[in-house]
Amino acid sequence: MRQLLDRVFNAVGYLAGIFMVGTLLAVLISIAGRLVPALDLPGADAYAGYCMACSAFLALAPTLRRGEHIRVTLLLNLLPQTPRKTLDILCHVVAIGIAGALAWYSIRLVMQSREFFDISTGLDATPLWIPQLGMALGTSLLVLAFAGDLILLLRGEALRDESSDNEPVRVE
Repeated sequence: MRQLLDRVFNAVGYLAGIFMVGTLLAVLISIAGRLVPALDLPGADAYAGYCMACSAFLALAPTLRRGEHIRVTLLLNLLPQTPRKTLDILCHVVAIGIAGALAWYSIRLVMQSREFFDISTGLDATPLWIPQLGMALGTSLLVLAFAGDLILLLRGEALRDESSDNEPVRVE
């Protein structure tokens, strides 16, 4: 099951990268449209924002799985093994709650935008539920990633290969 989730997270990470390239292309099109009015694409700025939001939210779960989120471990590193594990489990439970609430409201926002036919206020008149899907999917996968990590913690397994952590090298 873990391998399947890792494949999903990797695929979503690549999708986030595609949206990042989409952001670049939308910005370049917007710039070109200002320089050459014949190339103007109405709503290019809005599409850049949609792509950036999708990229950011879709990258949350793969980034968590790879251990690349900023994590303040000052207190964790001071604790003995058992309290450290307990605090780590508690942090994951709280994170699941917060990410779950965000996912719930993101999904609800998509459903309401679709139900009420919300469209962007720009010239492009994009149905807003389409770009909101990235946020709903990204936050839902983040909950799944936290839950997977919590299960590993409860089993007593390492969340990731500790030898691959990029510890600062001390030069003396």
